[in-house]
Amino acid sequence: MWRTMTRTKQQLVRDRVRLQNQMEGFLEEARIKLSSHVSDLLGLSARRMLQTMAEGETDAAKIAALATSGLRATQEQLRDALSAAATLGQLQRQILKLFLERLALLETQIDALENRAAEALRQHEDSVGRLAQVPGLGADSAQQMIAEVGPRAETFPSADQMSSWVGCCPGREESAEVSASDRSPKGNRHMRRILTQAANAAVKAKGSVFELLYRRLVGRLGHAKAIWAVAHRICRIAWKILHQGVTYEERGQRVNLQAVRNRANRLVRDLRRLGYQVQLTPVNSALVA
Repeated sequence: MWRTMTRTKQQLVRDRVRLQNQMEGFLEEARIKLSSHVSDLLGLSARRMLQTMAEGETDAAKIAALATSGLRATQEQLRDALSAAATLGQLQRQILKLFLERLALLETQIDALENRAAEALRQHEDSVGRLAQVPGLGADSAQQMIAEVGPRAETFPSADQMSSWVGCCPGREESAEVSASDRSPKGNRHMRRILTQAANAAVKAKGSVFELLYRRLVGRLGHAKAIWAVAHRICRIAWKILHQGVTYEERGQRVNLQAVRNRANRLVRDLRRLGYQVQLTPVNSALVA
């Protein structure tokens, strides 16, 4: 049940991304250049402006005035980007409205599944919280991973076996002791996707062991293989956290303590939003990455 909920939710998230891309293409065809000045086309400011256009507003100045004060684009830039609003036909406005209705439906479904998954995994909130502390992971990806391998990863007696099942360990095609290929074997594609996303995020954590590992490997292996090596490391650490009940502690070089505190605060907010009981306390048994 956990697996079904988390996989369905991720499919809806991908549908939302596809819908955003379709909306961007539609607006470009209509000569609405909003995405050039707004970093998040589905954010609060952009959505207000799009909704107003869909409802029939043609005055670019009135539409631009709906932007929040935190938006970097100036009113003049927004008015220029929205100047084609006066030329939108009735059919175009109806299509835009359908896009926004579909977006609202997807977000409602995503929120519902997220809350159900969090409720179903609440008895394992300790495992979720400990796994979410790994750089590159978070509350959502921790829930997805636990849904795939279980809260204790009990199926896998070792990190090697879990890595092999996921398919993130190097391949071993040898003949006469000569390696013919080191390509990773096929494995669980959902876990591979989670780990790849986590690895790409983890290497951006300044001073983390994952950033250091990536920098050491990328010059020799290239980006794709270096990221896959980081994904393999995250997979092994995840097994250790779940199977042995330890807690992650970052001990990479030049750790930015303020950044660590900021990330911890964001993680606590995310976990509490999902209904988990979270309390920050010093931990004695820690995992060195």
